[in-house]
Amino acid sequence: MRSKIVLTAFVVFGFVLAGCNTVAGMGKDMSRAGNAITNAADK
Repeated sequence: MRSKIVLTAFVVFGFVLAGCNTVAGMGKDMSRAGNAITNAADK
C-alpha cells in the first residue's frame, strides 16, 4: 500500500515538473498547491 502511494506521488511530481518551464513557475505551482491544501483544511 505504501509503495503505491510513493509511486503515485513520484508520478504526480513528475507531471508537475514537466508542466513547469521555469523555477518561478514551479514556485507558483507549489504556492497554489499549498493554498489548495489550506483552503481544503479550512472547510
